[in-house]
This record gives sequence, structure tokens and C-alpha cells, in this order.
Amino acid sequence: MDGLDEREERAWRAFFEMQVRFWRHMGQQLQRDTGLSEPDFAVLTALAQAPEGRLRPYELGGFIDYEKSRLHHHLTRMGERGLIAREQCAEPARGAMIVLTEAGRAAIDSAIPQRIAHVRRWLIDPLTEDQLDTLTDISHQVLEGLDND
Repeated sequence: MDGLDEREERAWRAFFEMQVRFWRHMGQQLQRDTGLSEPDFAVLTALAQAPEGRLRPYELGGFIDYEKSRLHHHLTRMGERGLIAREQCAEPARGAMIVLTEAGRAAIDSAIPQRIAHVRRWLIDPLTEDQLDTLTDISHQVLEGLDND
């Protein structure tokens, strides 16, 4: 298999650096502004959008892409901070539900407007309307390729 040519290498390096720096910047700013980590934000967002603010742990795992043990530890830390609670559920008997607490709701309600402002400032505003449409098209094309792989 041949390597990337110069043009492909430039595209790959620009994309890689952009997404690494973008998410590092987003995560650091979120932590400074709200005290929430990116995984905290993902869990709280998923719970806030779920019926009655509750999901099973495996459902949350899909939102933050953590394996079972790592997710368990992260949810335990979030529970210690009062952002979520665990409740036993009747079916299955040993099953648990992760529930958004009032403190968790307040945290995500406060964080979402800040996240929107950050996305707008660092992704939306620097682009023209045509560039934004192109970014959307490119993103969909890459995602389609990943889905088909």
C-alpha cells in the first residue's frame, strides 16, 4: 500500500490537528467554566434528553464510548458529586437505572448555553455559510463511509 501523497498528507495533518486542538480547547473551557468534563457533559446531556431523565448504564456507555468498568467508575464519581443517582429497577431484578439529579439538571442546564457559545465562536463563526455547508457535506460523507465499513 502506498503512502499518502503531499496533498493527502496536508489534508490529513490539518484535519487531525484541528480536531485534536478543537476538542482539547472545548474540554478545557468546559472544565474551567462549569467544572464538568467532556464525559460528564455527555452523560448529563443523554440523561437530560431521556424520558424521565433515566437510562441504563449500557445506554450511557454508547454516549461516551467507555467500556463497562471505566463507565462504572466514572458514574460512581459523578454520583459522589451528586450529579446522578443509581436506582434499582424491577426488571431485570439486578438491573440499575442511572437517574439525573436536580444538581445534575442544574449543571447541564448551565453548561449547554456555554457549550453552544463555544461551538459558535470556534466552529460556526469563523466559517462562511458556504464553508459551513461544505463542512456538513464532508462530515456526512465521512460518517457514511464509517457506517458502511
